[in-house]
Amino acid sequence: MTPTVVLVHGAFTDTGSWAGVIQRLQAAGITATAVATPLRGLAHDAAFVAGTVAAIDGPVVLVGNSYAGAVIGAAAPQTSNVNALVHIAAFVPDEGESVLEMAANFPDSELGPNLRAIGDDFYLSTDGFRRVLAEDLPEDVTSLLAVSQRPIAAVALGEKSGPVGWRTLPSWHAVASADKAIHPTVQRFGAQRAGSTVVEIDGSHLLALSQADTVTDLILEAAAKTS
Repeated sequence: MTPTVVLVHGAFTDTGSWAGVIQRLQAAGITATAVATPLRGLAHDAAFVAGTVAAIDGPVVLVGNSYAGAVIGAAAPQTSNVNALVHIAAFVPDEGESVLEMAANFPDSELGPNLRAIGDDFYLSTDGFRRVLAEDLPEDVTSLLAVSQRPIAAVALGEKSGPVGWRTLPSWHAVASADKAIHPTVQRFGAQRAGSTVVEIDGSHLLALSQADTVTDLILEAAAKTS
């Protein structure tokens, strides 16, 4: 049975970041849906995604970008119909580990200096948005993304993961070799630890926007091999 692809965005973006990938999946005859991640906390977000997945009839390939790599890992054990995980320039923490703890073991990225706190939420600085997330996208695109970004609750980045799906599920990882938000060595470590099939892409953190063809090909590979 052909799986449904469920796409989960990370911090500072929204479901629109998957638009190009969705178009390509639909053209390939794959049903796809993008989840509006609450970005309120890892356990909260994982439960929300798990509820979305549980409402789908049939197998699912669960895809996450950035912080959502942690979300899909924590969501999968709460479901019975996830066949595979696909990480796109993502954090892949282990059980009992937060994304901040994972990143602390590797060279710093440019994310931290460009975070701005408003209340209990983090945003990216408007002037740093393009440089950190999407230098390979046109400036007219990134200028709109910067002023329409979704904030993430500060607690989400320090919250430790529960049980993780990559311990038992096959996984794939698109590593963004020019990523300035999550250092590529963080991504490579997570992918190796999870035993993921890896493709390196010369692109920014928002690979789904800048490299939609290659990202879609990886998702289609995961869907074909686990259907």
